[in-house]
Amino acid sequence: MSDFHNTNISELKEITVSKSYTNLLYHIVFSTKERQLIITSDYQPRLYDYIGGVIRNLGGISLGINGIEDHVHILAKLRPDKSLSDVLRVLKANASGWMHDVFPEVKDFAWQNGYGAFTVSASQVASVQDYIARQQEHHQSRTFKSEFIVLLKKNKIEFDERYLWK
Repeated sequence: MSDFHNTNISELKEITVSKSYTNLLYHIVFSTKERQLIITSDYQPRLYDYIGGVIRNLGGISLGINGIEDHVHILAKLRPDKSLSDVLRVLKANASGWMHDVFPEVKDFAWQNGYGAFTVSASQVASVQDYIARQQEHHQSRTFKSEFIVLLKKNKIEFDERYLWK
């Protein structure tokens, strides 16, 4: 039997951790509604800054944001008391409203309902940051659809391609 099993309750109180320690790193990917080519270079820098601000206001840390006309990649460290789905719901709603307010000419701007989110090891942060920074280069030879399928497969996420884009 291990020493832990022979420990009495009063000794356990002495060895418990008094705080929670997390490093919740996510590579998040989502596209515009119907993958419209609407996030042009005219909008990208300001939109990415705004998204970073939303993440910060939710207590997270943006470690990288980039994309092309039809989708965005985010590398972020999120708080353990905020669910990923809640963060993305707030982020997408606020970013859509902001786009409509600041750029009224993109009145049709909207995000797709779903997203991809992949956990990232701290040892892989620089690699993911580089991948996100080089989006324009990646998409000279690869579509968003093919990129997203590769990410799903690489992260061993099961999917049915018949329903992936509906």
